[in-house]
Amino acid sequence: QVQLVESGGDLVQAGGSLRLSCAASGNTFSINNAGWYRQAPGKQRELVAAITTGGTTNYVDSVKGRFTISRDNARYSLYLQMNSLKPEDTAVYYCHADITDTWGVSRGYWGHGTQVTVSS
Repeated sequence: QVQLVESGGDLVQAGGSLRLSCAASGNTFSINNAGWYRQAPGKQRELVAAITTGGTTNYVDSVKGRFTISRDNARYSLYLQMNSLKPEDTAVYYCHADITDTWGVSRGYWGHGTQVTVSS
């Protein structure tokens, strides 16, 4: 059973930084394309940052220059470094990854989310 577990969410003042982590556990063989999403109260979930198997990254315009997505394939982990945080970054952040398990089956998985709150 593959699971994704996020950590690193917290309450931080505007202008501060946080680093979110997402670790895959269970019968994980490889993490393929992956990304971080966020959902603010009353809003739809949106893709914040994505990274391909080869390491190509993409960001939503509102976080470009402030957020950095990265991965550690050896640790089956995904990260989101968030700098210069703004109150509008407040949301629950979710990790999503396409994972191939040890039986060779590939599918998408979601983490349960981690709360990021930015105070003004």
